[in-house]
Parts: sequence; structure tokens; C-alpha cells
Amino acid sequence: MRFNELAVHRAAHAIGAAPRVVHSEPGIMVLEFIDAGPLDEDAVRQDAMLERILPLLKHCHTGAKQALRGPVLMFWVFHVLRDYAATLRDGRSTYLPLLEPFLATADQLEQAVGPVQLVLGHNDLLAGNILDDGSRLWLLDWEYGGFNSPLFDLAGLASNNGLSPAQERWMLESYFETPLTDQLSHQYHAMKCASLLRETMWSMVSEIHSEIDFDYRQYTAKNQERFDTALSDFQNM
Repeated sequence: MRFNELAVHRAAHAIGAAPRVVHSEPGIMVLEFIDAGPLDEDAVRQDAMLERILPLLKHCHTGAKQALRGPVLMFWVFHVLRDYAATLRDGRSTYLPLLEPFLATADQLEQAVGPVQLVLGHNDLLAGNILDDGSRLWLLDWEYGGFNSPLFDLAGLASNNGLSPAQERWMLESYFETPLTDQLSHQYHAMKCASLLRETMWSMVSEIHSEIDFDYRQYTAKNQERFDTALSDFQNM
């Protein structure tokens, strides 16, 4: 739904977090060229880089919604998971036996997350969506942008890039400007599991429908392993 991507991207540009949209029409969006390169997971894991990423992320969460114009979507990961499951059933996926356990777990995680604060989230914090021009960072690919809990972006940043437990604690305490409580930790780790499950099921859907030359089966296995580990850690907290 490109109307949503366009609206959220323009709001991010208005606060200096994304390049300017030069032109848009159905099927086309042209961005101002930024002489910058994408980060990789190793770069994101550097403490000095995290100290640059977190303020940008919080600035987007709190500032970009003030610049929004027109209707935009909400990105609620638990709805996304249920919809992915329906898509996998319709496509007769080989992963059908996993869907009921996945959805039961998702319901438990949704209850654990509980009521949330809403911010304007990016919702796809892969390392490659963060550009560094040497002096500042930029966020690209606002396709999944929309209202969400800040915990989803924080969890995605951690799970997609392999942050250490110490880095996760620093991230949460720095973002919320308060010592980490047991309740916040519980909610965060539930959302982290949901984030990893979404990436896993997204890859499962892509195995059926994507025409890109990419080994989605391997990507599914990688993310399912990360999800299983995170879920085990969460259940043993």
C-alpha cells in the first residue's frame, strides 16, 4: 500500500530522518540521492553506532507523527502473523504443521505484551535500511511504517542485528530514560519473540510467492532458529 509508505516517508523526511521524495506516481517513487552506504549487522553491533542509531529512532517515534498528513496504517505484528498464517494455508505451504503452534505462541506473546504506547514506527529495522553518510544516519524503506509500540522497533533492532543482552539493557534504559523493570523486560522479550516469528513467517510466505533470486528457505531456517532461542529464553525468564 504505497500511499502509506509515501506518507510515512515524507513525515520522516520532514524531521530529517529520510531523504526527500523528489517524485511519486503509481508504481514509482524517486528519492533524493544520498551519498551514503548501508550498515551491516557487525556495524550495528558497535556500541558507538548504537549510540547514533537510538536517538534517530526515538526522534522518528516522537517527531515524525507530528509531520504526518493523511491516513496511515497501524503495524500490529500479531495481526500480521495471523494474516501470514492464512496466506501460508492458502498457498499450501510445506510449513502447515507449524502454523497452529506458531499462532498459539503468538496469542501468548500478545497477552504478555499487553497495552502499549503508540509511536510512529519504522517496523523493519534491518541493518541495510540504515545509511551512514559519515556524519549522519538515514532511515530508508518505510514500506512497513505505521503506528506501533516502540518495543517492536527496539526488538527488531536487537533481534535482526544480534545485540548482546548488555546492549539490549542499555538500549531499553537509554530509550525509556529509566532503570529496566521486570515488567518492561518481560514485555520487551515477548515483542522480541514476535518480531523474530514475523521475520520467520515472512520468509515462509516469500518461499511461495517471491520471484527474487534469494535462498528464502535458508533465511527461514536462520530466523526460526533465532526465534526458537529467543522463545526459550523468554519462557525461562
